[in-house]
Amino acid sequence: MSSLTEEDRPIVQLLLGTGTCPRCVFRFCRAGSQTLYRHPYKELMKDLKQFLKGNQEKEDKACFDVADPPCKRFRRGHAEEGPDDLNQNGVLSQIPLVNDDNAAVENSAVQVCNVCLGILQEFCEIDFVKKMCEKVNSSDYQFNSFVFSVSLPPQLSVREHAVWLLVKQEMGKLGLSLAKDDIVQLKEAYKWIIHPQLSEELGVPTDGKSLFEVSVVFAHPETDEECRFLATVCPDCFKPAKNKQSVFTRMAVIKALEKIKEEDFLKHFPCPPSSPKNLCVALEIQCNNGAVFVAGRYNKYSRNLPQTPWIIDGERKLESSVEELISEHLMAEFKADSFNFSSSGREDVDVRTLGNGRPFAIELVNPHRIHFTAEEMKRLQQTINYSSDKIRVRDLQLVTREAIGRMKEGEEEKTKTYSALIWTDKTIQKEHIAFLDNIKELKLDQKTPLRVLHRRPLALRCRIIHTMKSEYIDEHHFRLHLKTQAGTYVKEFVHGDFGRTKPNIGSLLNRTTDILELDVEVSCSLFSTFLEISNVITFVRLFH
Repeated sequence: MSSLTEEDRPIVQLLLGTGTCPRCVFRFCRAGSQTLYRHPYKELMKDLKQFLKGNQEKEDKACFDVADPPCKRFRRGHAEEGPDDLNQNGVLSQIPLVNDDNAAVENSAVQVCNVCLGILQEFCEIDFVKKMCEKVNSSDYQFNSFVFSVSLPPQLSVREHAVWLLVKQEMGKLGLSLAKDDIVQLKEAYKWIIHPQLSEELGVPTDGKSLFEVSVVFAHPETDEECRFLATVCPDCFKPAKNKQSVFTRMAVIKALEKIKEEDFLKHFPCPPSSPKNLCVALEIQCNNGAVFVAGRYNKYSRNLPQTPWIIDGERKLESSVEELISEHLMAEFKADSFNFSSSGREDVDVRTLGNGRPFAIELVNPHRIHFTAEEMKRLQQTINYSSDKIRVRDLQLVTREAIGRMKEGEEEKTKTYSALIWTDKTIQKEHIAFLDNIKELKLDQKTPLRVLHRRPLALRCRIIHTMKSEYIDEHHFRLHLKTQAGTYVKEFVHGDFGRTKPNIGSLLNRTTDILELDVEVSCSLFSTFLEISNVITFVRLFH
């Protein structure tokens, strides 16, 4: 079954004698066959014992014919360890003789592995796989494939380091070497075993790029304290971090093991490590779907509706927002845990958004449902529009994460079109405002407006009014249509903000002016073009 060689014999005999399970033995023998690890545990143990017995018989036979046989040389090589470590046959007591009914080899089939702490024993069995599948099926997710991940207790890295030092020392006596990277990683071996079983039980293939993840988190309370000596030897590797319950993370432990000297490690940790009494425990079996992105455009018709929830000092000022009116329906249909809303710019609470609407995108976190046809998205859009007369959405569709980036690209270079209702203190006639129509590419210097200074840094921004067109209403009112550079504070351009925006409509007309109403008509952009041409492409790319 296995592809072990004569060079592996001392490793196999050493590890089995110290309480290492067969699969971990194969890992340290650099066995890279995925199929090998999937064989039943008892078959692997039997295979290793036959391997050792067969080679032992060959060696014993050679001893009768050779004056100084290899078996004697190997045993003499251990004599340097001292007589206290040798049994009556001149072999290290920790290395069992296979042609005896050695209890260590027999018991290694039932005792908890001193390296993997039982992960490659009990948790490779079909009963545990079915338990994971029950969790997946009860979570009610939609998925066409899955990716499997595993979180291991950090002390496993410490134990593996100890066994690596032991094996490396024994191989060195035979003139051989073993780099740490040569060992098959525990995570890899476990996935080799679990992947086909999970795939068969769930009825879908594994895919490293799948958005649906099944994960299992292992812990081993009995050996939790085994990492602590590393913090004494390598304190700079263990620093408190946000959202971390312990400084002894797997990455911190690995970093410390790379830094610690071998002699310092051996002073603090047994080599080989002892076999624990208890198996690992599976703390959590989790399911998670990658985020789904929905994009479109919205119009806002209310002058009393903020884009996002308006909450000051923990108190809600208005009952709803554009974000909430859209997202509540998406959350319900996609069965998502949470969402993140973003848009191409924003408007004030009292500003309407007209025209073809403002581009927006919503990231739906951990959605349980992900398969929507174009027709279903159209019905969802209608549901949102029928639910409120304050907003309306269009071009609602599923998009990729990359498309969201396009929404934010080049915002400073975009142009926006506005319509402002303006009041003047002095009477005006048409001829008083007609000259505004001839002004092109007017450059403004705008200090951060007083009304937003509490949340934005003080800065001087240069903006451009590309064109203006006036519409006379009466002696004190006129409407001004403006095309501006994105990011222009239009309200401040009208009233001047106590001279913080120069020039302004008041200074141009030599009058006191104020703005009564403002509407924004968002112009077409690269993002909207993407939305309009990629409906079919997006769905094909996501679900086929």
